[in-house]
Amino acid sequence: MKVLIGITPQGTISFVSKAWGGRTSDKFLTENCGILKKLLPGDLILADRGFTIQESVVFQQAQLVIPAFTKGRDQLDSVDVEKTRGTANVRIHVERVIGLLCRKFTILSGILPIDFLTCKTDGPENESVPMSDRIIAVCAAFINLCPGIVPLD
Repeated sequence: MKVLIGITPQGTISFVSKAWGGRTSDKFLTENCGILKKLLPGDLILADRGFTIQESVVFQQAQLVIPAFTKGRDQLDSVDVEKTRGTANVRIHVERVIGLLCRKFTILSGILPIDFLTCKTDGPENESVPMSDRIIAVCAAFINLCPGIVPLD
């Protein structure tokens, strides 16, 4: 399964999408999980190269920053190297939060029963949310209770 996670500049998880099939593209997931509706004009989104969502982000009057890539060139020019280094220094916090999530909660790295992905309609209201989505939400909430991963200067 695949989940989109958003974090604040302080390293707090601020958005967790519902779980999607593992073959879902990053673009499709981003455009259909609801995160774009939460953007405010002027927001800055940092993402990997695979997130080809420039038009969707601009439509929300926000800005997308992705690392530069060579596009057929042998190497990046010095300006692109500096921009990419600065972006990577911030994006590393996202990787650290995701790594912490997977290290602390091995259930997220293992194989879940297939019925965790479906909704049961013959029970209480909370069963209208798949068990996988509830597990991810609880794990993210626990991560937010842990000491922060971003050093405070």
